[in-house]
Amino acid sequence: LAAMNNNLGYSMAVEKLMGIEIPRRAMMIRTICAELNRIGSHLIAFGTYGLDIGAFTPFFYAFREREWMMALFEKICGARLTYSYIRIGGVFNDAPPGWLSEVDRFCDVFEEKWREYYDLLVENHVFVMRTKDIGIIPEEMAYDFGLTGPMLRGSGVQWDLRKALPYEVYDELEFDVPVRYNCDTYDRYLVRMEEMRQSTR
Repeated sequence: LAAMNNNLGYSMAVEKLMGIEIPRRAMMIRTICAELNRIGSHLIAFGTYGLDIGAFTPFFYAFREREWMMALFEKICGARLTYSYIRIGGVFNDAPPGWLSEVDRFCDVFEEKWREYYDLLVENHVFVMRTKDIGIIPEEMAYDFGLTGPMLRGSGVQWDLRKALPYEVYDELEFDVPVRYNCDTYDRYLVRMEEMRQSTR
């Protein structure tokens, strides 16, 4: 679900060990790819979550935009699943002509589509009844289980590596870290929803 981000984590570890400096443009492209992959990963979570509680429509909606995100990755690296685009020292090649403009257009369209996702489930009575106050993981338990990402932030912990220990160009970007405090499955859903919106910022 996050192959591009896995490439980034591995490359950054090797770069740190070897003291390799990354060109700024490569860092910017890597950051864009990481946030696109975050959106794609969260779309899977959103869509399959709907399936889990008996709602089929969100799944199809989510795959509509995820397909566009994967097409963007295919254009920049030629692959749709295991990308191997982010490499030690930078990226495999520069973004092709027009790619950044299409990413910009994707973000504009995604803002509108995000509202559709939100309207499908957030205030849906059946969805709320099946997720609110269910699967509560308080902060202490989240630490004990070693939770990270939206799972941790859905348990009331405001921790995001992009803010706490910024890498690539995250220290230059404006975005919020969504946190929810009821610690249930509904909160974890809301965190992922808001994170997708923040990624487009």
